[in-house]
Amino acid sequence: MPCGDYLEWLRWPEGFRCARCASRQGWRLGVGRFECSVCGRQASVTPGTVFDKTRTPLRLWFEAAWLMTSQKHGVSALGVQRALGLGSYQTAWAMLHRFRVAMERPGRDRLGGHVEVDETYVGGVEEGVAGRETTSQSIVAIAIEIRNPKGFGRVRMQSVPDVSKDSLTGFVGDAIEPGTTVHTDGWPAYLSLPEHGYEHERTVMSAQSGSAHVVMPGVHRIASLLKRWLLGTHQGRVSPEHLDAYLNEFTFRFNRRRSGRRGLLFYRLLEQAVLAEPVRYRTLVARPGTRERPSPQHLMHRGRGAALPVADRPWRRRTPT
Repeated sequence: MPCGDYLEWLRWPEGFRCARCASRQGWRLGVGRFECSVCGRQASVTPGTVFDKTRTPLRLWFEAAWLMTSQKHGVSALGVQRALGLGSYQTAWAMLHRFRVAMERPGRDRLGGHVEVDETYVGGVEEGVAGRETTSQSIVAIAIEIRNPKGFGRVRMQSVPDVSKDSLTGFVGDAIEPGTTVHTDGWPAYLSLPEHGYEHERTVMSAQSGSAHVVMPGVHRIASLLKRWLLGTHQGRVSPEHLDAYLNEFTFRFNRRRSGRRGLLFYRLLEQAVLAEPVRYRTLVARPGTRERPSPQHLMHRGRGAALPVADRPWRRRTPT
């Protein structure tokens, strides 16, 4: 099974390592399955990853990951269901959502240099509100590196409950390295940024002759691309409870937009998927009582015996850079 061997290579690049005793000595029981010769514990390649306890064949997981990373604007759950021939929309939706969770790499570097910060609103048009008021829309905080003359660098996004000082300075602290120059508009919530170690560059939009998207082009470009993607690929059917997961996907793809090889994005996604914690379906859905329809059981070789020879796999001959 090439899929199981590929995950084995990603998870144990230097060979099998027992999770209980950290021993590297063991017997191969099948593709992706081992038994530690020191403590006797059996282990497989999927537990402890986003593939933990999946009933869906790994081949379909790999196809979904390729569809998600090879297309410029990603793919919807309905598109994955149709492309893979899945009998359940919930299965396709949960697969993509687990990948979205894995797209946020723990401990990733914070933004630096010169960073624009602003908020945008998603969720349709509201009437009877003014300024930053909202009754039904979701608020998304955006931070993007400005790199002249090459343009934009990395981006970070997060949904916030409101535009208060605590919410916005909390987002800045999580996304941006102290000492960075942070460019914002004149909203008072940002006035305390110097107290947190940031160089604050403030532009009051009402006092400017130019439009906001000219004065702060980075955040407004990202906001426009985000809304276009949500309305296009996902038809605007993104609930507030799951918005951060979709922001993870947008950020993952945007920050790797200059990659000339789609296969590298596929590799990075699976690399992070084997490092991510398991995600249960009941933690993904807004209504925990909803159950996913089981897809065909993935049967793996469970025979016990001598060590199996390692097949010649092209991905084992070199490591992507």
